[in-house]
Amino acid sequence: MAIKSLFIANRGEIAVRINKAAKALGIRTVQAASEADLDSLACRLADEVVVIGPPQAAKSYLDVEAIVQAIKASGADAVHPGYGFLSENPRFVSAVEAAGITFVGPDAATIAKMGDKAMARAEAVAAGVPVVPGSDGRIGDLADARRQAARIGYPVMIKASAGGGGRGIRIVEDEASLEKLVPQAMAEARASFGDDGLYMERYIQHARHIEVQVLGDGTDVVHLFERECSLQRKRQKVWEEAPAAMLPRSVRDALGASAVLLARRVNYRNAGTLEYLYDSKTQEFFFIEMNTRIQVEHPITEAITGIDVVQAQLRIAGGERLWFGQGDITQTGHAIEVRINAENPAKMFMPSPGLVATYSPPEGSNIRFDTLLFEGYRIVPYYDSLVGKLIVWAPDRRAAIVTLQTALNSLKVEGIHTTVPLHKALARDNDVGEGAFHTAWLESWMAGGALEASRF
Repeated sequence: MAIKSLFIANRGEIAVRINKAAKALGIRTVQAASEADLDSLACRLADEVVVIGPPQAAKSYLDVEAIVQAIKASGADAVHPGYGFLSENPRFVSAVEAAGITFVGPDAATIAKMGDKAMARAEAVAAGVPVVPGSDGRIGDLADARRQAARIGYPVMIKASAGGGGRGIRIVEDEASLEKLVPQAMAEARASFGDDGLYMERYIQHARHIEVQVLGDGTDVVHLFERECSLQRKRQKVWEEAPAAMLPRSVRDALGASAVLLARRVNYRNAGTLEYLYDSKTQEFFFIEMNTRIQVEHPITEAITGIDVVQAQLRIAGGERLWFGQGDITQTGHAIEVRINAENPAKMFMPSPGLVATYSPPEGSNIRFDTLLFEGYRIVPYYDSLVGKLIVWAPDRRAAIVTLQTALNSLKVEGIHTTVPLHKALARDNDVGEGAFHTAWLESWMAGGALEASRF
């Protein structure tokens, strides 16, 4: 049954994006909002706004009971969780399912299985998808961690089994470091996700981060090609592109096939992303985790395929089977997305909330800006600092970088600091232009003073 009324249990630019996608399909929207977000662009776009609590996320966007009650009261027949917050919380999805409301995403059992990195790894092994050598499931205790690390070989990476966003991750060089870092990672994982479970894997130096977008209807699965997300700061993605830069065709085909294989194994339904580490020296790739939700960087996949991923989510959640096969999906050109945060690059990326005194979106052909900004909007300090995603498309990668430079120069935001200067510097860098980077490249580049030298 097609969705008639959609409750949007998120905020910021993704809530704006979901509102627009739903309205394009003729779906009524109900926007959840904390008391701090009532003047947001998402609230202005929605047909109805429901206040779900005070500004603190724990008392609003992360409050399962409050949100489920709000959905029921609104009369919405479906809920879209966006990304972050409760988007990969099995307890929330179970509560939604129990209330007879459609969740725009996979079911609670799939999220519990694939959202737990250790369980997802086990599924990948069973499917024959390559994984980074690591622990078999969760680490038991510190003694178990020592045994696992000795078997895998240092350096190792320890990760939180639940959640994402780079939290709960530590690189361990030797046993002495292990004694200190395992408790740290457990505490961070517990604070961030309410789950202190960890697992361990071999640390691949100079790895690249490649991910594959999939869509499934519970029976059939297709991939929408890959994205590269190797430019990261503090394990947070900064610059993403599709297709991946300088990736051999044989590897690209194998990545897509492996993603479909694993998603089919778990009868995946809705949009999801499978993430991999790629060793460019050996041309090996390894599955690391699955995100059972929409990704921040989905627009670049839309740019190269012409498929609206959020609308596809809504149609699948409404009961439609996939209306195209793998052979119907074509890849055209190259797309780049840079994340614009309200942060000051000149002061250690300090958050920069405040009043947007002047705002003018970027102009030009093949330029898209997904944002929560408007002139006169006050950015509040309670949430993630992402305020927009600048997406460009061109026939090839070099042309896309030129288009990005044009777009960055035409974007005007005054009253707050943003990370635009960082992206201008990256777009001029020779290594970036040649695709010669990896997941540790950006932090090394900044440590060497390249950002300061860019005269921003």
